[in-house]
Amino acid sequence: MLDELGYRCEAAHCNFHLRGDESDRDETFVRELCAAHCIPLHVTHFDTEGEAARRKVSIEMAARDLRYAWFEQLRQERGMDWVAVAHHRDDSVETFLLNLVRGAGINGLKGIQPCHGYVVRPLLGVSRHDILDYLNYLQQPYVTDSTNLQDAFLRNKIRLQVLPLLAELNPAAAAHIAETAGRLAEAAAVYNDALEAARRRVMPDPFHIELVALQREAVPETLLFECLHPLGFRSAQVHEVWRSMVTPTGQSGRRFVSAQWELLRDRTALLLRPVTEGKAADGCALQLGDGARPNPGVRPSSGAWAGPDPEIPFPVVSGAPVEVLLPEGKLTLQLVERTADFVIPRDKQVACLDADRLPLPLTVRRWQAGDKFVPFGMKGRKNVSDYLTDRKFSLFAKERQRVVCAGPEIAWLVGERSDNRFRLTGQTRHVLLIRYEAKEDCMK
Repeated sequence: MLDELGYRCEAAHCNFHLRGDESDRDETFVRELCAAHCIPLHVTHFDTEGEAARRKVSIEMAARDLRYAWFEQLRQERGMDWVAVAHHRDDSVETFLLNLVRGAGINGLKGIQPCHGYVVRPLLGVSRHDILDYLNYLQQPYVTDSTNLQDAFLRNKIRLQVLPLLAELNPAAAAHIAETAGRLAEAAAVYNDALEAARRRVMPDPFHIELVALQREAVPETLLFECLHPLGFRSAQVHEVWRSMVTPTGQSGRRFVSAQWELLRDRTALLLRPVTEGKAADGCALQLGDGARPNPGVRPSSGAWAGPDPEIPFPVVSGAPVEVLLPEGKLTLQLVERTADFVIPRDKQVACLDADRLPLPLTVRRWQAGDKFVPFGMKGRKNVSDYLTDRKFSLFAKERQRVVCAGPEIAWLVGERSDNRFRLTGQTRHVLLIRYEAKEDCMK
């Protein structure tokens, strides 16, 4: 049709190798059809099952991502304006009902949109029945994906069982659902403007939802859904998050997890972080020079801060700063001689330690249950867990907290407090300066 209307068209076919001989049959059919109409054809082959296993996603999701990435690559390489796909009205109706069954807000009930980026759907206003009638009129053969006739998947059950039943109740049911989805799409544009304004009121940044601000909104649970659903949280999960906020038994510390995000119900806010952040590498061992303590008046020997984690290198030239790369930021370490004009930085992100009293090796790791240190200015030991609780750290912030250890002892609670045993004294000759820089500001 597009060719007859005068558009310059090229066809693209993906063989996902999911249906054995039938996949090859489809490819052969497309090749013959394009050859008969003199349409340039591009064909690619995917190991879809392997891609799904590698990414730990469904085969359907893997196939979708593979084809649309290839379509866009092909569009750019061939200098084309659009990627036209064959979704029709019944596909949009199925999507509407699928999202309705799963639980969705207004944005999930818009059906399939006619245009998304460079992807257009010129058949979206036409039913499957009308398309088949047109093919019969042209006497054009076609092939059918046999898996579309199996009700093993929810979408297929809607297509094969629900839509025929609705048609018995009202022959125009599919058309009416499509019209409703269209009106909801228009209403969603107004809704989304108001939603964005409300989102800014309750989310000072993408990782926090302030509880008091949320509860001041007219429809707080709906707003909560719209904040969390795009992050992969299901409607049932959002309801449980809401219950944890409003029920007398709701307690801080409860966690909820989607495929990509983790949510923590904290005292005054809902905290969000990517799932990968919670699984970040714990830490690494560092060694100063060749392991020998620097002698008074002698520069440290040549060597490196060496660590077992190959993803975090620690190159150093003797006497130069060393950068220790961490998933959430970096530490910069420098050994300096203490002179008369040396000034101790008044910055929590900088530790000044007596290098001559530090047991080696130095290590950087997450704090662990049972860790103790002597906070600067104090004499007695204190549990790190108690210190963090006193500082009102959230569970996420506690889990992120790192320590720099000197031998078996904690020398610095990174970004917080150094250990009093390694403070500078009148006898200090060499100072180890450690500076922490975060990748981004993460509120506790």
